[in-house]
Amino acid sequence: MTTTYDATRPFAGQAAIVTGAASGIGQATLELLHAQGASVVAVDRQESVRALARPGVEPLVADIAREESAELAVRTALARYGRLDILVNNAGIIINKPVVDMTLDDWNGIQAVNSTGAFLFSREAMRAMVPAGRGAIVNVGSYACYQAFPTIAAYAASKGALAQLTRALSLEAIEHGIRVNAVGSGDVVTNITNHIHADGPKFLAEHGRNAPIRRAAEPSEIAEVIAFLASPKASYIVGAVVMADGGMSVALR
Repeated sequence: MTTTYDATRPFAGQAAIVTGAASGIGQATLELLHAQGASVVAVDRQESVRALARPGVEPLVADIAREESAELAVRTALARYGRLDILVNNAGIIINKPVVDMTLDDWNGIQAVNSTGAFLFSREAMRAMVPAGRGAIVNVGSYACYQAFPTIAAYAASKGALAQLTRALSLEAIEHGIRVNAVGSGDVVTNITNHIHADGPKFLAEHGRNAPIRRAAEPSEIAEVIAFLASPKASYIVGAVVMADGGMSVALR
């Protein structure tokens, strides 16, 4: 019996975990993977993630920075779907503070989610993927993987760590048939800065005009890159940070 490949559903029969899935890039990625055939464990610390429940989408309210959350997410995928093929480490937070005004809790809180959380989820996903000899991990980075501006020291440090985690883990993973890559996103119209600005999406839309493309991205645009990196179409891409930032990382301003 020959199985026909359906290009519209490249993830048919596969299972994924998406962190930070309740909104923004995470929700857009969840919707795209699910539409293309994947069953998804949708992880977020916000209770609103429960509203995403449906056949093929299992919401999980959990703190990304906690070891037991990563363990539970992987157990859930294996229990519900019998496998784990894709991990998208999307959850992220940001603060805008000069270093001299930053507390240790400020610093540690950013690292805990943006870099340690990705480490924990990647470790647990690898433990499930290695025996199967397949899988893809996609980390959601930023132009802050490479660049910085005042007040984002904690965020930039966490995204730099994420880029290096991507590279180092990719070398450990590829011998097991698992590809690890990252997306370096630019400004995206999401709620990530709502705790800093009265209208976070509006701020990001305006800030995005500083990019050569002269706009911010929609979450769906970054989701497309994530899905590509998770798919067989990216079969020769290993350890890359693929910039999807409207040219921000190549512009000198």
